[in-house]
Amino acid sequence: MRLSFAIRDLFFRAKLAAVAAAAGAEVVSGDAPSDLVVLDVEAPGAVERIRGLVEKGVAVLAFGPHVRAELLRAAREAGATAVPNSQVEQALAERIRA
Repeated sequence: MRLSFAIRDLFFRAKLAAVAAAAGAEVVSGDAPSDLVVLDVEAPGAVERIRGLVEKGVAVLAFGPHVRAELLRAAREAGATAVPNSQVEQALAERIRA
């Protein structure tokens, strides 16, 4: 599986990259084709980006703070799998292994 990250927090990005590597995924950078994009729902334009990716057939795993339920809901409505920050590592590992 090829995946890419759209994550502003470099610490969190590194943490998820380690999860991806341990699960056997290939992390690609930039706009390289990928099977899954992991995206921070608090990033500007995140919901619109999710819609665009989903329209192209790219799976999206979105994450954000549990207190921002409206953003997580909007991400789900746009076609992403959306989870709170506390669940994104597990959700990512499960998606890669599936």
